[in-house]
Amino acid sequence: MPKIASVSTHTPPFALAQSNIEQLTKELFQHKIPKLERLLKVFENGEIKTRNLCVSPDWYREDHTFEERNELYIKLATEYSVEVIQKCLTNRSFLQQDISTEDIDAIIFISSTGISTPSIDARVMNILPFSNELVRIPIWGLGCAGGAAGISRASDYCKAHPNAKVLVVCVELCSLTFQKDDYSKSNLVGTSLFADGAACALVCGDDVELEQNVPIPYIKGSGSKWMPDSEDVMGWDVKNSGLHVVFSKSIPVIISKWLGPFIHEFLNKYDVLPEQIVNFVAHPGGKKVLQAYEETLNLTTEHTDVSREILQKNGNMSSPTVLYVLEQFMLNEKRADNLGLLVALGPGFSGEVVLLEWRE
Repeated sequence: MPKIASVSTHTPPFALAQSNIEQLTKELFQHKIPKLERLLKVFENGEIKTRNLCVSPDWYREDHTFEERNELYIKLATEYSVEVIQKCLTNRSFLQQDISTEDIDAIIFISSTGISTPSIDARVMNILPFSNELVRIPIWGLGCAGGAAGISRASDYCKAHPNAKVLVVCVELCSLTFQKDDYSKSNLVGTSLFADGAACALVCGDDVELEQNVPIPYIKGSGSKWMPDSEDVMGWDVKNSGLHVVFSKSIPVIISKWLGPFIHEFLNKYDVLPEQIVNFVAHPGGKKVLQAYEETLNLTTEHTDVSREILQKNGNMSSPTVLYVLEQFMLNEKRADNLGLLVALGPGFSGEVVLLEWRE
């Protein structure tokens, strides 16, 4: 079974309390959105405490073209990718020895908050000394499901190439998509929830021998599920001014009706019962999403504690978020010999799930 040998995350430079972001939003939308005071309660109801952004608050007071936003996305996404890759390959929390970028066989780059051709991974290769035979697999448009999908695709690659070392790099700069002239409720909800972040995971095949400092998760299997005719659940509307968030209020209801059968069918394939899952590595889409997980899968709040903590400290960073959760589970040495489930949902509407087993 392929294994996740190391994980790293990056914290963007501007840390803002949720109350400060609420005040900024109030300033920008005052007299433009009816009943704004009542709608602003979404900032408190989400139970997010802080979020980390890639630009200062003053940036949001100014007008920005799509071109300007995207140029900044390319610059910062490249910088953050370089940082998390270097941290991942030298992370002494997990690895006893550094791994050279020249020894990496493939890189899966995940993002949905900017556009770049060539993709960001190609730009990173001009900075870090990767092999010029590196296999590049950029994936765009999976949103919050991207981190879990990246782990699944890396596992698939390592099953075909047991000697392979694969990097999964997720970078999302959600704050650069903010639209101060969009007065929709979706934009307001997105403004209360989304943040910036970057993460990297190293996935290795069976024949790769590494000295590990802690028990690590092995990938027993993965699954995907898509819901027909659900394009309006979440995603982007692409307009002249940039990316406008599509965010349906029905997401928790969809999860409660759709997620349970998907997860149970997946676990049945591996003869695993839901109560055997100890480490629930869930992408925290929001407070209501975590509650829907608990209700649908008969979980306790203890199962979702780590996801909730990541949400409170960082907000929803889209695709990297589930890797932030995974990093915390991997740092806890008490996880050995336990089964885990890594879950994330995203545009499509779709779900990605990975069955994990922690081993010494």
